[in-house]
Amino acid sequence: MVKAPMSELIAMGPQKPNDAQEMGLPKQESIPLKATLKEISVEFVMRTKIHGLKFVFSPDKSRPQRVVWILAFLLCLSLLFTWSWNRILYLMSYPAVTKIYMVWAHNMSFPAVTFCNKNVFRASTMTKDDLYHSGYWMDLLYPNHTVIKESLSILKDSHKQGLLSLLDFENYTPPPDYRINTTEMMGRLGHQLEDMLLECRFRGETCTYKNFSTIYTRYGKCYTFNSGLDGNPLLTTLKGGTGNGLEIMLDIQQDEYLPVWGETDETSYEAGIKVQIHSQNEPPFIDQLGFGVAPGFQTFVSCQQQLLQYLPPPWGDCKSTPIDSEYFSTYSITACRIDCETRYLLENCNCRMVHMPGTSTVCTPEQYKECADPALDFLVEKDNDYCVCQTPCNMTRYGKELSMVKIPSKASAKYLAKKFNKTEQYIGENILVLDIFFEALNYEKIEQKKAYEIAGLLGDIGGQMGLFIGASVLTILEIFDYLYEVFKDKVLGYFLRKKRPQRCQSDNLEFPENPTSPGVTPNHAPRAPVTPSGVTRTVSDSRRTCYLVTRL
Repeated sequence: MVKAPMSELIAMGPQKPNDAQEMGLPKQESIPLKATLKEISVEFVMRTKIHGLKFVFSPDKSRPQRVVWILAFLLCLSLLFTWSWNRILYLMSYPAVTKIYMVWAHNMSFPAVTFCNKNVFRASTMTKDDLYHSGYWMDLLYPNHTVIKESLSILKDSHKQGLLSLLDFENYTPPPDYRINTTEMMGRLGHQLEDMLLECRFRGETCTYKNFSTIYTRYGKCYTFNSGLDGNPLLTTLKGGTGNGLEIMLDIQQDEYLPVWGETDETSYEAGIKVQIHSQNEPPFIDQLGFGVAPGFQTFVSCQQQLLQYLPPPWGDCKSTPIDSEYFSTYSITACRIDCETRYLLENCNCRMVHMPGTSTVCTPEQYKECADPALDFLVEKDNDYCVCQTPCNMTRYGKELSMVKIPSKASAKYLAKKFNKTEQYIGENILVLDIFFEALNYEKIEQKKAYEIAGLLGDIGGQMGLFIGASVLTILEIFDYLYEVFKDKVLGYFLRKKRPQRCQSDNLEFPENPTSPGVTPNHAPRAPVTPSGVTRTVSDSRRTCYLVTRL
């Protein structure tokens, strides 16, 4: 047996680290063994909280038992996915519910009350100039200003001698510089509130015509109580019931009504007033939304305020964006309708009606007759595509309950006739009383809410996960942790192995104790001689780690 010299034996076995130190090379650290994919998967299956998964892969279970567990697990998993997909589809349908509840208040703002006399022009205030320029509009004259015989015969039977004298235009010559002003004519010929208003009280306190604001509608000159305009503050009420709101007595002045000799948009077959109760933020649309009050009755209107809140798309169909209008700053259905009608007449007739906003030219009576009235009637009744107004997301409306009693009674007829210096017949045909009040000091809130949101979806899916597979949010984290371990083993491990340095060849070794001769580079150092003992020393060129290979 050949023994190696002592100098060579020192570098063998346990002395290997010392050899590396002698050569000035770093120590070689030990690398722990990495777990395989199978080991990672087995560890995940055994420690996961998903019910049934450990029994599917358990070695203690027989094959029939594992088959049963597999079927049960797949069934529960399919039920979980089916129900979760159903909940996702329900969320994507954007469901909404409507909630209605009552809110009590200590005081409430009183609404705006707009009313108009059903008659547009007073017969006694008309002049020859008015009839000459507006007679064609009223179906009294032809376009050449000659009197229509049918209308004249009806007018004779109505005993309106004043109008008959005004219709004689034989010796009449209109002023050369006279231009009809439709707005001024409507304001002058309409019923004046100081003549119509006999009594007015709000919450028991006396009010006058000065508490009303003038506004124009398709009925001509109208009046609004508690409009918030003209410097008048908004009024509030502290109680509900009769006597805690607005009570007015009006004379509709039927003697001033124009005789009906033809059918026009300004012709009225009714006697009385039209009333609309609305909020101060929206203009009145009384010809479409108003209710009638007849003379000879006291009408009680019990109101309840309703606040409506709708959802914008995709949950609802309300308009949440500001109104695109040069006439109104707050969006409402009536503001949208009036704005649309104004633009429609400006496009088709190059003028606007008196009640329409803006500074454009007001239509003349001839333009009313030939263009404005027919165009607006067509827009309101036939054209449903031009003016499409969405419901605002927030709006206030007033529910109403009407009741009425006869006025005057037989006992009060003489008193009222004497008080207002009228006949009993006149009182019965012209006097009406309107009483508007809150039913109670509360309001109804109708609110549209989302029926299903992300929180509900997560709750439903989480509940079904716990029911079917016993999982939770932390279980999902376990799955992500398992996927991370797999990714680290397969992907990152691949790149780490690819970057690991290769061992050098035996001919690229250098020996510290045998330095290269002058003129010879370290890479071309001579090979180490083989010792008689058969022990060869090799050195890694990259890591400078020394290995001993012994050939026996």
